[in-house]
Formats: sequence, structure tokens, C-alpha cells
Amino acid sequence: MSELLTILVDADACPVKEEIYKVAFRHSVRVIVVANSYLRTPDHPLIERITVEPGPDVADDRIASLADAASIVVTADILLADRCIKAGASVLAPNGRPFTPDSIGGAIALRAVMSDLRAGGDILGGPAPFVRADRSRFLSALDETLVRLKRIQ
Repeated sequence: MSELLTILVDADACPVKEEIYKVAFRHSVRVIVVANSYLRTPDHPLIERITVEPGPDVADDRIASLADAASIVVTADILLADRCIKAGASVLAPNGRPFTPDSIGGAIALRAVMSDLRAGGDILGGPAPFVRADRSRFLSALDETLVRLKRIQ
């Protein structure tokens, strides 16, 4: 692997953007922030902002097209995570949970079951609230993933 390490951020609802920037600066890693609307990003040579046209899956399509073995993708979107894993990328949820080739099938199945239950009128709670422990777990997971990828470069 000789490509430049890159963190790709599914940014519209990402609660850990500031943490990503801090870790990226410390490791001198490029960050590409992809969103459907303008988002403020630090004015820094390692940060690139891509604003895509509004529409379903437009940001996901751009992220998936950029993902490769030198990428860490940060997303809570399970279907995007699957596409990026298939492209060879490492994928982390904002709570620090890694999506892997071994875990993604179960996550997709659970997503489908929950969607069917909601479509059938069952009232289900949403995801657990994002808490400080999630932020801490994410920082640790991102750092560990960067160190691992740097080692194999």
C-alpha cells in the first residue's frame, strides 16, 4: 500500500468531526469531508471539503468512489459501510464501532429487520444517545486504525 492515507467523512450528521481533525493533524493524514450542504471546516492543507448535490445517496456515492485500502471511512450508514468495505477501506462508526467484513452482514440484516418492523407500524426507539464514552471510544479506534494502516504502508 503506497497511497496517501485518507479519512473520508460522511459529514452531514457526523458528531465527531472535530475529533477527526485533531487526530488527522497529529498523524498528518488527509481528511475529505463529504456533505450535501456547506459545512465549515478548518482552513488547513490536510482538509478538503466536497459539497455534493442534494439527493439520496449522492454523498454516499462520492465517498464510495473515493474509498480504497488507504482509506478510513467514518459513517453511521450501514449500506455505505458495506460498499466501502468491499472497496478495501477500513470503516468506523462515529461511536468507535468498527464495521468489518465479518460484522457487516449481521448489521445489514439487523437494519432490514428493524426497517420491516417500522414499516409494519411497530414503534421502536431510535439509536442510543451519543455520549462522552462514544466519543472516547471513537478517538481510540481512529488512532488504532491509523497506526495499523501506517504500519502496513
